[in-house]
Amino acid sequence: MTTIKIAKTEHKDIVMYLNKINRHGIIAGATGTGKTITLKVLTEQLSKAGVPVFLADIKGDLATLSKAGVLEGKVAERVSSLELNDYINQEYPVRLWDVFGTNGHPVRATISEMGSMLLSRLLELNETQTGILNIAFRIADDKGLLLIDLKDLKSLLQHISENSSEYSQKYGNITKQSIGAIQRNLLILEDQGGDKFFGEPSLELSDFIQTTNEGEGYINILMTQKLFNSPKLYSTFLLWFLSELFETLPEVGDLEKPKMVFFFDEAHLLFNDAPKAFVEKVEQVVRLIRSKGVGIYFVTQNPVDIPENILGQLGNRIQHALRAYTPKEIKAVKLASSTFRANPKFDTNSVLTELKVGEALVSCLNEDGQPEIVEKAYIRPPESYMGTLQEDEYKNLISNSPYDEKYRNSIDRESAYEILLNKVEFNNNTVEEKKVEKDINKTPKTASNPGRPRKSQFEKTANTLINTIGKEIVRGLFGILKKK
Repeated sequence: MTTIKIAKTEHKDIVMYLNKINRHGIIAGATGTGKTITLKVLTEQLSKAGVPVFLADIKGDLATLSKAGVLEGKVAERVSSLELNDYINQEYPVRLWDVFGTNGHPVRATISEMGSMLLSRLLELNETQTGILNIAFRIADDKGLLLIDLKDLKSLLQHISENSSEYSQKYGNITKQSIGAIQRNLLILEDQGGDKFFGEPSLELSDFIQTTNEGEGYINILMTQKLFNSPKLYSTFLLWFLSELFETLPEVGDLEKPKMVFFFDEAHLLFNDAPKAFVEKVEQVVRLIRSKGVGIYFVTQNPVDIPENILGQLGNRIQHALRAYTPKEIKAVKLASSTFRANPKFDTNSVLTELKVGEALVSCLNEDGQPEIVEKAYIRPPESYMGTLQEDEYKNLISNSPYDEKYRNSIDRESAYEILLNKVEFNNNTVEEKKVEKDINKTPKTASNPGRPRKSQFEKTANTLINTIGKEIVRGLFGILKKK
């Protein structure tokens, strides 16, 4: 299969070339115009072509990809009107994931793996506080302190605060006020459930890039109905996952079909109030990750939600209807229509506001990688079930997956929290021992060869961890820890 069918005009099928899927794309349109249907259809076709997919389920209606649809009602009407002779109702291989571990396998990352830039974005830190967090990560890397969960980071910040004068001389000015602000934001994140995301076992990306024995690509669905209530955590998690793909996968160039396709739903959340440096990093990832065989598709209400430099890299475009009632909306429609290669048969700007539910303006890359002339087309109906799953169906999907046992129970191994706690206890014991020795040892004793100074438990454990994670800490574009 060299192409996948996603829509149809009155005269021809609209297809996407598999070897151009990694040139990225966008699915846009106002609420209720059919974006979710398009997302399901594209996901189904990719899975059948053997391409693993990652997407987020915000409304709870994408997990039904795991259940065969029914040829009735509007679906039957669309199949008949489009004369879809190859349409077959079927189920698709689905795995469910959930940061909170309720409606899917738990998804975790360590603090060390996430890095300071993404964590600063998540905590909404200002420039000064971000600088302090950068220093904290540098200290952790230099001392071999593994930051696994939030208690590790909180312990490290407390340690730095108590020794701020010493660390300021080596790493730059550290104020207790800035550390205090970071600590308060960590409490807010914890209250939002962010502590569920940080920990071990952390996610192995290879578990997402799988195909069935029959060659279908697994559809990995992140259940985000609860996560979406914390927009910053939602967008930061998706960007972390994307960054992990970027840093982990090798360069492969243009393949016959992508290794994976990543859908970023509600993409505007990624760029809301984002600093320029952050957006530039996202742009760099989007530009370079296609050479690693990954396609990125942004799903949003309006193309103007995406920064222009990133929008220009999205070769495959599916645009559902837009509203044009206010001056701002009219301007947005004009900008959206200008991104298409014009079709002499109709006025793109006018058609964009007149599209019915399930209709879209589509422009995909041709065999030579050039944008096709925009076509007005009807999106194919999904072959999977329309609606939601029952609770027992969710449970069966989760329990029948090999990854529930792997990720269900968290692991709390020795990390920064325990090491720093041991150091405090060691220092307290040392002070007490010296006080006792001073009281009972009134007379000088004959000097003896002291030998090599004994290492504290803190030093022993730190040295062990340094050897474990490597002598050199390497971090990627967003400061995430590169796994060697």
